[in-house]
Parts: sequence; structure tokens; C-alpha cells
Amino acid sequence: MSSITSGLHHVTAIGGNPQKNIDFYIRGMGLRLVKKTVNFDDSKTYHLYYGDTAGSPGSLMTFFPWNGVPQGTIGSGQSTTTAFSVPQGSIGWWKRHFSDLGIESSAVEVSPDEERLSLRDPDGLQLDLVASSIADPRDPWDSASVPAEYAIRGQHSSVLTVADPAGTVSVLTHDLGLKLISETPGRFRFAAGEGAAGGIVDVVADSSAPVGLTAGGTVHHIAFRAPDAAAQLQWRDELLDRGLQVTQVLDRQYFTSIYFREPGGVLFEIATDTPGFDIDEPLLELGRGLKLPPWLEPSREMIERSVAKITVPEENNPSFAAPQA
Repeated sequence: MSSITSGLHHVTAIGGNPQKNIDFYIRGMGLRLVKKTVNFDDSKTYHLYYGDTAGSPGSLMTFFPWNGVPQGTIGSGQSTTTAFSVPQGSIGWWKRHFSDLGIESSAVEVSPDEERLSLRDPDGLQLDLVASSIADPRDPWDSASVPAEYAIRGQHSSVLTVADPAGTVSVLTHDLGLKLISETPGRFRFAAGEGAAGGIVDVVADSSAPVGLTAGGTVHHIAFRAPDAAAQLQWRDELLDRGLQVTQVLDRQYFTSIYFREPGGVLFEIATDTPGFDIDEPLLELGRGLKLPPWLEPSREMIERSVAKITVPEENNPSFAAPQA
């Protein structure tokens, strides 16, 4: 493969009540809502993007939140855990933070170099916070709920659970250019480049896992980074040559995308790093207004009547000052 991804671009999941989703990811996880738009294929539903200050590729978690969505099944053929990178020594702070919010979490030391805090979001999505001995230099969003010294730096890794790992491993290594960096029985860790946070994919081989059902509380797809449209088209051509079914290039307004399902059943996306989230609102105002692509703008009045009423906490605004203790 002549193109090599630099890591994860975003993870997209299915949520339920959009207000609960916003409150959890802004106040609980300390992320910034960087775009409030709609699902381009179902404009009655929001598409909410969370990330760092600018919504940098590799920091992003996105949701399609449907009120009343049935509960999905986390299992084989899915990304079963989404992990975020936090500073070394911060796990204790995060555990107290979640306890204060009434959210259960459990800390696990995976290895001497990596400590994890596991929890679930309001819809049951499995999340981990990972504190690694390898420093993550990315700048975080400094929120009123989560100070910068403890804050999420971006995506750390995604766990893919598959019944038979062979095809998945082939796509990750041959087609995406990831390297195997560690292996334990039934679990393989792949990484882009030198294995820094944001470029890691763990593959778990579990033939006994239930088949995943994509609905509430599950990941819809994971996206890998392409630097630009030319690299994305090159990927598409080579994936098609390998016999994979790949979509046309789709305009997602803030990036372009192609999608394909890898042999283990997980839906993959390759998304461009550009143009970014400040093309339709200033950096300081990200997430404030409902933003629509040009082809949906004529239907704005109908869409605004259709989507649920939500309130974005003031702390999503960079000018918001938290009360002094």
C-alpha cells in the first residue's frame, strides 16, 4: 500500500437523548462540542462532534443521537471500546470526578506503562481513559469541568472485536500501513508510526462474543486519517483493486469520506484532515449554531422544527469563566 494513515481521525457512535449526550461529553468528559449539525442522510437527527479546541483530527468523537433508539449489542464485528488519552497520574482525579457526577468507573493497571479507567456513557457505550508513561504532547481543551492538567488529549485507541482476526489484520497492515507492536494471547496491538496515542488499534480475537448489533450505545464506525483528497482517492483505488466494496467519495462538509467494511465486519472510514471545522463558523464560536451544508440550507426551517431542543452549556464557549472557588 503506497499510502499510510497517520492514525485515527474520529469515532462515530449511536446515542439516545441528545441533551444527555451533550451534558455527559461536555461536563463529564470535558470535551468541546465543535460542531452541531445533522445526519446528512437523516436530517431529523443531529450529528454532534466533540473534540479539542479546534476539533483536530484524532481528537474527535461524534454521535448520531436518536431519542428512543433501541439498545444495541456490543460484540463481534464492532469497535467495542473507545479509549481517550489522559496525562500520566490523572486517573485518580478522573475517578473522583466521575464519582462526584454519580458515574461508576473502575481503574485497571494494564501494564506498568499503562493505566486505564473504564466507564460507560449514558447509553452504555464502553469508554476507557488511558494514562500512559509515554507523554502525549497534544494540547487539550481547557474546560470549566476538567482543567487542562487532567484533560483528554484526544483519541488513544480503539478496540476491534472480531471472530477471526486474519482479514482484519491484513487490512490494518497491508491497506492502512499499521504495524504490529505487541501481542498477547488473543489480542494484537497495531499502531501508526511509532505507536503514539491516537494511532493505536487493538484487535481482540473472540469467536465466542455475540454478534454486534449496531444501535444505541454502540460504535457505528471508526475513521482513519488521510492527509488530503489525493491520498484518499489513491486509497479508494487500491482498496477496490483488493476486492473490497468501497463507497464513492462523500462530502461531509468538514472532511470528505470513503467507507468500507473490513473482513471482520467493522465499518471503516477514511476521512481527510481538511478542510476542518472553522469553515462555517469562527474558532471561538464552534458548536454554537446549527450548521447545515449548502444542499440542506433551503430546508433549515423544517429541520429546526424536526430536531430535538437542546441546550449547550456555557462552558463550551472559550470566553466562559468558571466560578472561582
